[in-house]
Amino acid sequence: MIAVIPVRDGVAPAGADEAICEASGDALFIGSGTSQALENLPKVASNVWLAEAEVNASQIIAAITLIGRLNETVILPATPDGRDIAPHLAHALGRSLYAGAISITDHKVSVARHGGLSIADFQPTKTFIATLQIGIRGVDTVSATPTISHVEIVPTTNAAQASVISVAVMPPDASTMDLSEAPRIIGGGAGLESGERFVQLQNVASALDASMGVTRVITDRGWADHERQIGTTGVVVDPDLYIAFGVSGAVQHTSGLGQPEHIISVNTDAHCPMMQMADLAIVADANAVLEELAQLMNVNSEVGAA
Repeated sequence: MIAVIPVRDGVAPAGADEAICEASGDALFIGSGTSQALENLPKVASNVWLAEAEVNASQIIAAITLIGRLNETVILPATPDGRDIAPHLAHALGRSLYAGAISITDHKVSVARHGGLSIADFQPTKTFIATLQIGIRGVDTVSATPTISHVEIVPTTNAAQASVISVAVMPPDASTMDLSEAPRIIGGGAGLESGERFVQLQNVASALDASMGVTRVITDRGWADHERQIGTTGVVVDPDLYIAFGVSGAVQHTSGLGQPEHIISVNTDAHCPMMQMADLAIVADANAVLEELAQLMNVNSEVGAA
């Protein structure tokens, strides 16, 4: 197996280290700034190939052909790039695709179903393409320095490729970007009193160039989409900053938080788990603090009665 890591401007995607570990340390870094991306990852790779090229299926196929790994299973992290590229690779190579896997070997793939409530096991008999869920596997570091090779890909153009031109890669919108890759997240839990509060929370998050996350009880109430849910049955995240409004900190939620550099928690319960984890714990009504923050930032703060 080989992990394919799409790189943008020297930044490897979330879950790159786990995908490399699942592929036993063999990885192809493709994109822009691949050397920098490798340097910024923990020591998880044994054999690395670096290809400065466009991040698309045709270039990836060209690269793995050049390094003699075309006939092997390919693993990508389940990030926006990984989820976009994997189906194109599967189609171009005529292989099966296993999306959102939690465990991958050459002969068995386990895939989470129904929001993580069940697991489906598959036993492929041929090589395949798979995306690996982020934050599920963990990483295994290695002490040895990886063997690094550079791959020179000759650009090719055919009629199909010529019909699609990449003009620019725009920076992500924090309000809609994949939660697993968000550097700043403002979370809301059961301590917020109504669905309207989460509209307000989203407005505050957008003003702070942050993404909104929620606990499972909020998605169960229908106040936010499932893609905004953080935790074992939602999205596993690893932000630099996490601000929690009315989040008690149940283990199902905190186990999906990763290791944020800074945590701020607002809650009336000074002894709840989220407050114990916080670098700054504010003992106050989360609704009142959110309301005040929205007014100070001049964002829409009109919320009806609960």
